[in-house]
Amino acid sequence: MHRLRTTVVRLWPLTAVQMAQSLSKPVPLAVKQGLRTSQPARHLNTPLASEPFLNGTSSNYVEEMYYTWLENPKSVHKSWDVFFRNASAGAPPGAAYQGPPHLSRTSERLSSAQALVGTQPSVEKLVEDHLAVHSLIRAYQVNCNHTENVLSLIIVELGFFFFHFSFWKKIFYFIVYTAGIYGLAESDLDKVFRLPTTTFIGGNESALPLREIIYRLERAYCQHIGVEFMFINDMEQCQWIRQKFETPGVMQCTLEEKRTLLARMIQSTRFEEFLQRKWSSEKRFGLEGCESLIPALKTIIDKSSQSGVESVIMGMPHRGRLNVLANVIRKELEQIFCQFDSKLEAADEGSGDVKYHLGMYHRRMNRVSDKYMTLSLVANPSHLEAVDPVVQGKTKAEQFYCGDTEGKRVMSILLHGDAAFAGQGIVYETFHLSDLPSYTTHGTIHVVVNNQIGFTTDPRVARSSPYPTDVARVVNAPIFHVNADNPEAVMYVCKVAAEWRNTFHKDVVVDLVCYRRNGHNEIDEPMFTQPLMYKRIKKQKGVLQKFVEKLIDEGVVTTQEYEEEVASYDKICEEAYTRSKDEKILHIKHWLDSPWPGFFTLEGQPRSMTCPSTGISEQALSHIGNIAASVPVQDFAIHGGLSRILKGRANMVSQRLCDWALGEYMAFGSLLKEGIHVRLSGQDVERGTFSHRHHVLHDQNTDKRMCIPMNYISPDQAPYTVCNSSLSEYAVLGFELGFAMASPNALVLWEAQFGDFHNTAQCIIDQFISSGQAKWVRQNGIVLLLPHGMEGMGPEHSSARPERFLQMCNDDPDVFPKLSEDFAMHQLYDCNWIVVNCSTPANYFHVLRRQILLPFRKPLIVLTPKSLLRHPEVKSSFDDMLPGTHFRRLIPDNGHTATNPEKVKRLIFCTGKIYYELTRERKNRGMDEAIAVVRIEQLSPFPFDLVKEEADHYPNADLVWCQEEHKNHGYYDYVKPRISTTIGHTRPICRHSLTSSVNLSKTNTKRKALSANP
Repeated sequence: MHRLRTTVVRLWPLTAVQMAQSLSKPVPLAVKQGLRTSQPARHLNTPLASEPFLNGTSSNYVEEMYYTWLENPKSVHKSWDVFFRNASAGAPPGAAYQGPPHLSRTSERLSSAQALVGTQPSVEKLVEDHLAVHSLIRAYQVNCNHTENVLSLIIVELGFFFFHFSFWKKIFYFIVYTAGIYGLAESDLDKVFRLPTTTFIGGNESALPLREIIYRLERAYCQHIGVEFMFINDMEQCQWIRQKFETPGVMQCTLEEKRTLLARMIQSTRFEEFLQRKWSSEKRFGLEGCESLIPALKTIIDKSSQSGVESVIMGMPHRGRLNVLANVIRKELEQIFCQFDSKLEAADEGSGDVKYHLGMYHRRMNRVSDKYMTLSLVANPSHLEAVDPVVQGKTKAEQFYCGDTEGKRVMSILLHGDAAFAGQGIVYETFHLSDLPSYTTHGTIHVVVNNQIGFTTDPRVARSSPYPTDVARVVNAPIFHVNADNPEAVMYVCKVAAEWRNTFHKDVVVDLVCYRRNGHNEIDEPMFTQPLMYKRIKKQKGVLQKFVEKLIDEGVVTTQEYEEEVASYDKICEEAYTRSKDEKILHIKHWLDSPWPGFFTLEGQPRSMTCPSTGISEQALSHIGNIAASVPVQDFAIHGGLSRILKGRANMVSQRLCDWALGEYMAFGSLLKEGIHVRLSGQDVERGTFSHRHHVLHDQNTDKRMCIPMNYISPDQAPYTVCNSSLSEYAVLGFELGFAMASPNALVLWEAQFGDFHNTAQCIIDQFISSGQAKWVRQNGIVLLLPHGMEGMGPEHSSARPERFLQMCNDDPDVFPKLSEDFAMHQLYDCNWIVVNCSTPANYFHVLRRQILLPFRKPLIVLTPKSLLRHPEVKSSFDDMLPGTHFRRLIPDNGHTATNPEKVKRLIFCTGKIYYELTRERKNRGMDEAIAVVRIEQLSPFPFDLVKEEADHYPNADLVWCQEEHKNHGYYDYVKPRISTTIGHTRPICRHSLTSSVNLSKTNTKRKALSANP
């Protein structure tokens, strides 16, 4: 989409680097598989100016010839061989060149200087012409990636200047010959030029006439495929791509491939036409205008399966999802058609979701490779590209669990729209995870369905970059643009993309340049905003029709064979439609994208509704504590400050105590010992934002030497993964969510650097974590650790915004639930997520272990402390963590008030660290018998039963909720109606918290909470 003047400038040959600069430093030559990896050494004992043709224009060519001569002296002309031998032997200035031997003895006796003078013009012209040809080849490789043949449609209204191919050729020939930029003339067309090693257009030939060079370059780069790769800073990778696209005849399809491609095009096209006939007024986000997407995906999967890939995880937006489900994943057609029946009721719990958001998991035989493959399409919300990191996380997890350390067995495919690919920042964040050690999936194939328009927005106002795919350049991913109206070109590009991923295990982008025949969806009117574009689209012949006509002309198929294939697929659709009429209910579970075989019953229910004790033995506590206080690697020098921390841990273990960091260590270590993988991710989690964790030790004397003591707990333990993430919340939280989707038998945690940093990951929290089970019947046990506390760090680093999480809880504040023996377990099973604010290390230990020991999975939101990490009172005894102990949803006041409840005048409910401030103030004021302070540790689901017990235990007490957050923040709006419901609205609920007044201190707030008057 470059304008003409930009293209002309870019085709101008690059200024050659002066020979003196490139040859002045001696560097050893390394040749590997015919590719030079460093500069050769040259020692000149004469001024460079003495060689007449070594100038800024010709130096690149001479240097290339010199490289070739070094590798094989016989591969260059005899005159060059003599020249380089003389120069290396120290020939004086101007005497290195020797002309070919003459028949006359007199000529032989001519001085070398006279011979050189006579041949200077021809040699110099030869060098300059070869240099011009090299520059011409490079110009094609760099710039010829978006001619009109790549475009399936010219968008007249956009104001972009696209070259018509014939016009492009005229302009190009004008540049080359008339303007003389390259110093070539029309008379040079039939001259033979030696080809550089940076092109493969010659095939088995090392030299070609200029006319043939241009023809082959146009065949490679100016047809229906445009390649962007010259920005890649790896010579081997660039050569690989050149070979794939420049080798003569490399893009030819076999007869069998063409017939297979036709069958897939029929399936893709007729499926959309069938849906349009049956449900013409339904939104389905069809694939019309990009029907070649289906054979594109199937080609990638086929080629990957042949390379050993066993599982493919996919993510995609709305457009074409039903077609992908039907013809790629192979979802039963009747199940898809049922989604169009609004009268059917869901058989499963939850709200369900629209049909073009649903996912699927399927294992089937791949007919090309004759191998079984698992295909998974991850469900996603309307938020475009939000599913990208989720897919990557799920892919990483499956690679981890099957020991696929190189990505040879599990891979991901991400589909994108052009507007979202350029506009959504999560694309950039996800790309930047692609090569990080704990996040890489060893290469993702990105397929962009390039509609050349957003919803109604033209590219000229939707992005600043020339192409929507330019974001991929940041990770050196090659970009293959292809005209989606040419299925054969699409198939070849997808083959190359799959081979690239299998060879280099790096990302690659396939840009399917297409259009939307029906606008944004089937009931949208695109003529309102793009009238000229859609007038042209209406005249555009369908891709299947054009492809069939081509194959019939080539004799690949007959008209009768084509019609029989169409009738066969239409019959399949009609039969499935008939079967769909027999369905009475919708089964949302049939659309599950991440099943957990063996975890639930066959009906998808928990195998029990009980949770065993989350305590562990004293021996295990001591052993894990000693590991946490030690350096299990010999000759490992740790920081002096860390030595003091480890000694402090050892001292606590000897006293049978643990602080917050040690309590977490106990939870992780015990789960690892039981075979449960633990993965902790986030910004600075290895050390901990507040320097309390120190799960990764660094040798102070050896760079990059590290030790993770948690991996030395037991010989047969599960591995522990702790990894500092990139400075991203959106992508990293999405990644960890996807990781947790893959298996229920892992504790996956994401910790925010500060609690409020989840702001930039809110889309993942809202659309996946809080509502994922309701929409997609998909449970997930991810844990969010959010540091929270108003401690003078300013508005941003104080609150984790607990009110947001509590607002999204699904329990009813106005209904007191029916109590039963297993009430707490049923509460957990029915909730959409769990929100806790623990005040003791023991309770934190228990809630983490409970997350795995529950017979089902729910997201866990933990509001973690900051000042309590080192608070002298915030220590737990081993007695609170032994077998038989559990997580305490509510911790009652066990002081003087418990023995004389009638004397208590005020019952204060609170949560988190303010408990310690309240008890200290109560003690200072001598009110231990008049004030009871109760901690609600589990805020959601709300402990109605335990709160009722406490309220009944203090019948004469006023009820107060105390928090340090402002009234419209924190927990007040959540807990007040639930406490009122618990006590039957018989007593008022007072509130005390910080207000917006800058003059009201925390001390005043605590005094008001403790005051005898409400």
